[in-house]
Amino acid sequence: MTNNPTHLQNVVRFITAGSVDDGKSTLIGRLLYDTKSILVDQLESLSKTKHARVTSSDAGVDLALLTDGLEAEREQGITIDVAYRYFSTPKRKFIVADAPGHEQYTRNLVTGASQSDVAVILVDATRVDLNTLPATLLAQTKRHAAIVHLLGLRHVVFAINKMDLLNFDQKVFDTIKVAIKDLSQKIGLPEPTLIPMSALLGANVVTASKETPWYQGPTLLQWLEGLDTSPQSEKIGLRFPVQYVARQDGSASDDFRGYLGQIESGSVRKGQKIKVLPENREATIAKIYLGNSTNRGQSNINNEVESAQTGEAVAISLAEDIDVSRGCLFVSADDISPPTLSKQISADLCWLDSEPLSLNRKYALRHTTNTIGAKVKVIQQVLDVQTLSHNLETHPLNANEIGRVDFVLQKPIVADLFNESQKTGAFILIDESTNHTVAAGMIREVFAQ
Repeated sequence: MTNNPTHLQNVVRFITAGSVDDGKSTLIGRLLYDTKSILVDQLESLSKTKHARVTSSDAGVDLALLTDGLEAEREQGITIDVAYRYFSTPKRKFIVADAPGHEQYTRNLVTGASQSDVAVILVDATRVDLNTLPATLLAQTKRHAAIVHLLGLRHVVFAINKMDLLNFDQKVFDTIKVAIKDLSQKIGLPEPTLIPMSALLGANVVTASKETPWYQGPTLLQWLEGLDTSPQSEKIGLRFPVQYVARQDGSASDDFRGYLGQIESGSVRKGQKIKVLPENREATIAKIYLGNSTNRGQSNINNEVESAQTGEAVAISLAEDIDVSRGCLFVSADDISPPTLSKQISADLCWLDSEPLSLNRKYALRHTTNTIGAKVKVIQQVLDVQTLSHNLETHPLNANEIGRVDFVLQKPIVADLFNESQKTGAFILIDESTNHTVAAGMIREVFAQ
């Protein structure tokens, strides 16, 4: 029996990014309204609100309020926390995250983007400096694009918003397009997709606009519906981090021991030979259980399957009695490119904390199901968001800065490079004194022992 969750391919998770007042919340509100995903009583409630960002729209209400759930957001007219909304069309289902645009809340963007497959980066056409060559984009637009690239999102589209305020001028759009191509080349994004639109009026959001006869591309919704979200060909084999070991109390004749976790890549099948890292011991898969496979240590044979795939939560029992604990990693015994065991790594960091990165402080590095002590060995470079170049003179990372950092770990971890596996090549950094998550990291180099 093969359990491939193909239905997940029909669900698109995307995030809206961009600077403050670029129209992210209004865009999501427009998508919800035009796809008829809003109840009548919701519209009536919004029409009576005392807080509104815009004076009018063809919906008769401020569509941005559909995502601004916090009273503080409505009072200040900005998005503070990530708001998740759900809508569907006859073709697909969508989960959309409205991320804050203010630099102060960059950490919220990183959180939302890390759970998404697609990024919609909004650009307020009225705030692009068209007098330079190329045109000058806002710093936060550049920062969000850089973060989206670092996090490895598969699909990116730039929504050139508020074109109605510029009379849908094609020359303005073409000028901004050149600037975005330049930005994409500098940070390593693939050839960008651009859509001219007005989220307030609904132009090229769900329906094509008569105001842009010079644009022959898809609307935003058409673009989202047409994305190929089928699983990519895997660059690596089986990766199964052990999260929990389930045992019986030892009094039963069937002494069940199951290793619980989620398959991050590859697949497992009964009878498969595996290696348990970092101990490098070989074993054989005896049984596989899907989902909630144990009940007070008793195996649930109704959930037993022959194999399991990427993304599925399973419990695995082994034919051999070997020492396995939380933090161990199962890989295929015949893996030709296994992860590297190392105490030194180099990673790109998105620094999220108000306190700057300290060279002397010990941090907790949480990688898959492992938590290891880590110290900064050296800061290689810091990204200048304005010029998109790396500073020759490095400095401790401050809030919302991005840099390349080398770490020395308290004990070895088993890791892949981020561009090979976003699950086993990523980590978060925690300040042990405050228990704050201070950074999100993407492993770029692993130094073998």
